[in-house]
Amino acid sequence: MKDPDFSLLQQQVRGCTACGLAATRQQAVCGEGNFRSKVMVIAQAPGELENKAGRMFVGPSGKIFRQLLTKSRIGTDEIYMTNLIKCYIPKCRRPSRCEITECSKHLEQEISLINPKLVVPLGFHATRYILMRFDLDRPASKDYHTLFGKLIELDDQLIYPLRHPTALLFNTEKRDLMEKNYAGIRSIMNIARDHYR
Repeated sequence: MKDPDFSLLQQQVRGCTACGLAATRQQAVCGEGNFRSKVMVIAQAPGELENKAGRMFVGPSGKIFRQLLTKSRIGTDEIYMTNLIKCYIPKCRRPSRCEITECSKHLEQEISLINPKLVVPLGFHATRYILMRFDLDRPASKDYHTLFGKLIELDDQLIYPLRHPTALLFNTEKRDLMEKNYAGIRSIMNIARDHYR
């Protein structure tokens, strides 16, 4: 992996006009964190504050995300963080099929560069994309919550879907469960390190 590869990818993301979100965004948000990590966290899309700052996880859900990591004794310098969609989606609606198709091209480049051994998709859309990418069985939309916190083992990679931290903005009763699930990242990081060297 070469840093110039990431620099080029970030330029491509910031200048992307492949879908209509380019016309409404303030800044496309590139992935960030440890470019040499083998742990990739994939969220859905930037929020309003991320759109203004051009940074990952700086809004309300980002604060919760960092709290969950801290509770799990995981630093953001240990992981690589990115989004399925790189631009803010107005009114926080669901991403369209076209937006996912176009923006996932950037994500695929990130996956190729990082070559993660542990992929942690956050929430429904990121999880669905990863399941489709690896040609894995997908539950009905209403049943995706049954996957969160459960490890999926492949020959070359581990997949660990989790609820998006935004869930705690709407239902604080999930905090204990989410803290437990996020804490699993640390244990699985150790498994990945032992088995996929």
